[in-house]
Amino acid sequence: VPKKLVTTVAGCADDALAGLVACNPGLRLLQGHRVVLRDDLQAIRGRVALLSGGGSGHEPAHAGYVGKGMLTGVVAGAMFASPSVGSILAAIRAVAQAGAAGVLLIVMNYTGDRLNFGMALERARAEGADVRMVVVGDDCAFTAPGKAGRRGICGTILVHKVAGALAEAGASLDEIEKKAIAAAKTTGTLGVSLSPCSIPGSKPSFQLAQDEMELGLGIHGEAGVLRMKVLPADKAVETMLKHMTDPSSASHLSLTPGSSVVLVVNNLGGLSCLELGIVAGAAVRSLENRGIRIARALVGCFMTAMEMAGVSLTVMLVDEELLKLIDAKTTAMAWPNILAGPATARREEVPAPREAPKKPQDETGTGPGTARVERVLQRVCSTLLDMKDKLNELDRGAGDGDCGHTHAQAAQAIQEWMRSRPPPAAPSLLFSGLADVVLEQMGGSSGVLYGLFLTAAARSLQGQNGSPAWADAMDAGIEAMQRYGGAAPGDRTMLDSLFAAAQALHSLRSPGADPLQVLAVAVQRAEEAAEATRHMEAGAGRASYVHSARLEQPDPGAVAVAAVLGAVLE
Repeated sequence: VPKKLVTTVAGCADDALAGLVACNPGLRLLQGHRVVLRDDLQAIRGRVALLSGGGSGHEPAHAGYVGKGMLTGVVAGAMFASPSVGSILAAIRAVAQAGAAGVLLIVMNYTGDRLNFGMALERARAEGADVRMVVVGDDCAFTAPGKAGRRGICGTILVHKVAGALAEAGASLDEIEKKAIAAAKTTGTLGVSLSPCSIPGSKPSFQLAQDEMELGLGIHGEAGVLRMKVLPADKAVETMLKHMTDPSSASHLSLTPGSSVVLVVNNLGGLSCLELGIVAGAAVRSLENRGIRIARALVGCFMTAMEMAGVSLTVMLVDEELLKLIDAKTTAMAWPNILAGPATARREEVPAPREAPKKPQDETGTGPGTARVERVLQRVCSTLLDMKDKLNELDRGAGDGDCGHTHAQAAQAIQEWMRSRPPPAAPSLLFSGLADVVLEQMGGSSGVLYGLFLTAAARSLQGQNGSPAWADAMDAGIEAMQRYGGAAPGDRTMLDSLFAAAQALHSLRSPGADPLQVLAVAVQRAEEAAEATRHMEAGAGRASYVHSARLEQPDPGAVAVAAVLGAVLE
């Protein structure tokens, strides 16, 4: 049985509604019933009231659509179960007694919902209430729907919106009923899923193999029309739209080039936002390639099936009148507050900003200085490439095992950079150029940290020469890394080796200091500091999330820094 974060299995539907109402001042619960109503029922006096509902487990449907400009109230059933006749009737009575000028029930086409809402309607009419019912069946899955007809799924929320805007504008019950029926007839929906769903306390109603997806399944886990191998997002979207618009299907939606539509890309509950964005982009491109104008696009969770990792596409044909109703204001919390305008994959990009002109690098050439820089950099690169496996192994205990890979990536990028042009001999220009390379090619936190160090060191070296300038540059680089990275010496990071080396390099500020001897001491201090990280508690970086007992090796970043300094000395 899949895990669920609920207080009790039996009370989960009630608890979800209570949470929704607690967090939304515009909503109220109807005493003794699983019914959510607008807080301002007095505002519907003389206007048509709209009621909908169905089983719980499809949140934010339907209670998320209660508000000014959408539904007046919602009746919720237990998990995936139709609401009771008594609660539906209580909701009708509540809005009728508030002075509503008629009540329209918007019901999804499921047998239980039709029966229970229909029974409540008949009883309410017997009490003198003017109640009508619109049944929405927007599912395009079955090519030859049986006697039960097309299922009601995510397209229902667009019918809520159209009817809600009309009611808010003061339209009559006859007009709202007529236009809601017309809107439902021009709406089609189809879903695809990578996984089943389950209600709290129960096993999934079906299983999908790791490499399978199912087309056309229902929002309660009902069987679809086709099981197939998992497709890339763009191919899956193309398959869905082709099925939805196939003229040979009795439940198809007729789309012709030049049509205007509202598109809803609906997360069925367990799809990541990243995947949803990919599907949305693919849907927009596919419709545009068919010559369809996407007047509006809504992307998000609108009608879910618990944790089902899937998506549904809803397409509603619209004219200007319908579009104005879709755009009308609403206070319903689940309706997206987005800028009204068309969706397109052909939106013009903002031009990239121009880079500041670089200073002429007069020092670049092939003289002794450049040759020495190339020798040093080649030694550093070959050292890092040789250490790739060792650094990866050190990183597996505390990170994701890619430290050697990222350092090797930087080394290969620097080699490629040197092949494309001689490196500048001037230290400031050299460090600035290296910063650009590692920031663009190295990746990970290490790339940014090295980039920070080199950029700050380059700035420190501008216009400076002599040995003390290197000590100052080292300090500037470390200060920049600490300011943005948050680590300090003793936190078991690359900073431990750098800081130890920097302390030794301070001797360069003494008159007559031998740079090579000072560097040799700095390398020794860095190596000792790297080895000392073996016994440290990690205070920063990914290793800080790992229990110290598991950190039995020195920090790979500190080892890499010591190796780089050693290669420079050699």
